[in-house]
Amino acid sequence: MDFFRLSEERIKQAQENGEFDNLPGLGKPLPKDDLAGIPEELRMAYRLMRNAGYSPEEANLKQELMTIEDLIKHTKDETEKEGLKNQLTQKLLNYNQMLSKKRINTNSSVFKNYEQKIEKKFL
Repeated sequence: MDFFRLSEERIKQAQENGEFDNLPGLGKPLPKDDLAGIPEELRMAYRLMRNAGYSPEEANLKQELMTIEDLIKHTKDETEKEGLKNQLTQKLLNYNQMLSKKRINTNSSVFKNYEQKIEKKFL
């Protein structure tokens, strides 16, 4: 018996037993989707990230960090490089503050290793 059919049978049995009759919110409209502005094909990924504690703000900030680091590597003008390093420092402070609010130790080698693996999958 496949999983889909088993699931459908259990749902049907629960309906027949009245297990869905007194659920909270019965007869009320569903709450609005907070990801309604996200393209449908990306919503599941955003939900997974949000449920794992990874916010879109973090993703955007991490992307900015990586862009600045790449610019630093390829910039030959020392004045511009110093400005980019200052930007990078400020963004790193913001990123670490964001993570510290979640009580994540960003200095842990385990965290760094895991973070790199996640970044490779999402970027």
